[in-house]
Amino acid sequence: MTTREELEALPTKELYDRTIGTAKRRLDVGFFWDLLKALPVAEEVIGDDQRSKTDIRRPLALLNDLLYDADSGPLGEALRPMYVDYLLEHEGTHGPDDPGATEGGGDA
Repeated sequence: MTTREELEALPTKELYDRTIGTAKRRLDVGFFWDLLKALPVAEEVIGDDQRSKTDIRRPLALLNDLLYDADSGPLGEALRPMYVDYLLEHEGTHGPDDPGATEGGGDA
């Protein structure tokens, strides 16, 4: 199991990639929705209030930010705590399409 300290030491890009990969394997639509909702707030925190207002009005701008900006720079840094918390809770757990998942979750 990865510790908080180990996750916090990772570069933002790697942390983002691990988080998105874990959420995809888990088919965790709820996390992606939470991340989309967090983008305007994170942009406001880093002082990009014009961009945060645009994102609220234009959902495609939110998706663009998620795909191209949420893994680096000030926006990625602002989202790091969300990535770390998600990985601490879910990394190493198996999603429904993960070949390592077992029925019942117990030992055979």
